[in-house]
Amino acid sequence: MDIELLEITVRDLCEGYVDNLEDGVVGYGGKLDIRPPYQREFIYKDAQRDAVIDTVSKNFPLNVMYWSVKANGEFEIIDGQQRTISLCQYVIGDFSVRIGSLDILRAFHNLQDDEKKRILDYKLTIYLCKGTDSERLEWFRTINIAGEKLNDQELRNAVYSGSWVTDAKRYFSKNNCPAFGYGNDYMSGSPIRQEYLEAVIKWKSNNEIEKFMSSNQFEKDAKDLWFYFQNIIDWVKEIFPEYRKIMKGIQWGDLFNKYKDKLLIPEELEKEISYLIQDEDVTSKKGIYTYVLSRDEKNLSIRAFTAKQKMEAYEKQKGICIFCKKFFELNQMEADHITPWSKGGKTTSENCQMLCKKDNRKKSSV
Repeated sequence: MDIELLEITVRDLCEGYVDNLEDGVVGYGGKLDIRPPYQREFIYKDAQRDAVIDTVSKNFPLNVMYWSVKANGEFEIIDGQQRTISLCQYVIGDFSVRIGSLDILRAFHNLQDDEKKRILDYKLTIYLCKGTDSERLEWFRTINIAGEKLNDQELRNAVYSGSWVTDAKRYFSKNNCPAFGYGNDYMSGSPIRQEYLEAVIKWKSNNEIEKFMSSNQFEKDAKDLWFYFQNIIDWVKEIFPEYRKIMKGIQWGDLFNKYKDKLLIPEELEKEISYLIQDEDVTSKKGIYTYVLSRDEKNLSIRAFTAKQKMEAYEKQKGICIFCKKFFELNQMEADHITPWSKGGKTTSENCQMLCKKDNRKKSSV
């Protein structure tokens, strides 16, 4: 990897700045690709964006940026996209900030000529990196440890950049992307931080995300992944037509993979869901949807007996285990429902019995 130092002004950087959304973002006279396929969307919050302008306006040092030199002699950003877009957007008038002693918001065109010149003449330090694709991507991974740290999926997008990732991001990684419009009520996380894309690939690949992305890296499009996601959301809406906020963020793809071919009756499921939501012993309401499909009570986090209830049952039994009839100290015993929760038993003092740990675990495994 060859690294060369370059100094340019903000004026140079912003020359020819164009944001064509899906078609990319360019600057530096059209020679700089500001958003290569492996880069993230713009994620700076207003305070971070404004801090960049404040730093430059005061002539304070701004962190160095890294560009990669492409085969045709042009450039693409490896690190510094957020700062670059903040500067370019301000210069073209996209937002206002507080600059100088005046406590008012001012766009670039509101500044005095000397203030404009101070910003436009500000010198940026750029390191130009030349090397193979793999060297550039490894460098990208290394230098992004600082700042707005990349998450795992953003790094995967860099490692497996290509036609497939570019198309997949179109569906799953933009603000108001198709996946957001189609399934936001059921998904957690943020599209622009790649959390939608990561979740859907995880479901589609049975948690072998890297293997899946590697094998699909140069496929021309990601339509199969998009159709798969639509099938998941359609299935959820069909099986659980009554929407509740607790449905957001459930691992629907995993449930779809396991139960899509099972005969399910929505009316019966809804009746049971409504009953369980009202059951005070069910402390994980979100887990109800997984439970009605899997029948695994662990998803419900059934309310545990209180310390007082355990002590009352222990004293009543005089420390004797109901099953083996042997004496145990309180800390050697565990509380158990006399009538199981699944058969209508409640987590009340009247339904509490103490068993030694061995017998309680033996009973639970039956």
